[in-house]
Amino acid sequence: MARKTLVLAEARDGGLRHVSYEAIAAGKKVADGGEVVAVLCGDNIASLAQSLGHYGADRILTVENENLKNYTPDGYKQAMMQVIDSEKPEAIVMGHTAIGKDLSAGIASRLNCGLISDVTGIDADGELAFIRPVYAGKAFEKKRIKDGIVFITIRPNNIEALEKDESKEAVVNAFDVVVKDLRTIVKDIVKKTTSGVDLSEAKVIVSGGRGVKSAEGFEPLKELADVLGGAVGASRGACDAGYCDYSMQIGQTGKVVTPDLYIACGISGAIQHLAGMSNSKVIVAINKDPEANIFNVADYGIVGDLFEVVPLLTKYFKEVLQEA
Repeated sequence: MARKTLVLAEARDGGLRHVSYEAIAAGKKVADGGEVVAVLCGDNIASLAQSLGHYGADRILTVENENLKNYTPDGYKQAMMQVIDSEKPEAIVMGHTAIGKDLSAGIASRLNCGLISDVTGIDADGELAFIRPVYAGKAFEKKRIKDGIVFITIRPNNIEALEKDESKEAVVNAFDVVVKDLRTIVKDIVKKTTSGVDLSEAKVIVSGGRGVKSAEGFEPLKELADVLGGAVGASRGACDAGYCDYSMQIGQTGKVVTPDLYIACGISGAIQHLAGMSNSKVIVAINKDPEANIFNVADYGIVGDLFEVVPLLTKYFKEVLQEA
């Protein structure tokens, strides 16, 4: 069944978040031959639009308004509802990001339709179904939308983006919206993370727990992450101890991540932390305690002092990458 599918693309710091391309790939599966329309909201973002076509969007709507420069729930909801009313899609796809989680719920309520959130897989063979984790990732369920708009959010790093094809160009149209009576106005944005890599989209994450012992203990982890082009995360224990900011927290009450490589340093492996990273493709655990629970989910385990092991790994990876 062909469906016109709207995909929300997210811009940040003058570029597009990678989850935007993953959402287009998900949109292609949901559309089943129907048109995939990417929607890009913001201010002065028209120059970013065409890359969405290179990743599979059939048509792109640029929704530019000075009140959309920074995300606000009411501003984006007003803009997206005007797009939806005009385009009348049969399906909507967003990333399961801070924006997607907030915006999708409000729009689903306004449309009086179902919403399947945190999708990690799409079964498009036969009747369309969506796979999502439950019970903190201990099990998975398969859900279908029987009637109305198919509305989903996808977890970053789970649905692979289509291969980039710069020869493919999409039609780009400006879409004018009226955004007014905002209840929320963003005056300033203060960033607390120093890494240039978005933690939720990072392919490599080096994470520290109470075993790092101090804020300075994160320095070796940052060096390793820089060498690997990754981001630095933390357990709740490290955040509670004041070693780092809560924006770095990974776990049930923090960010849920699924990188290609997750290196856990000095993390015992509490169930709350495992809920946020156990679906990583490859997990490496470094801990002095051979009985630490983290080793039960690790693909590779190193029993040793992280302050000895991590610098050795950093040195080794530097040498390997220089030779490559």
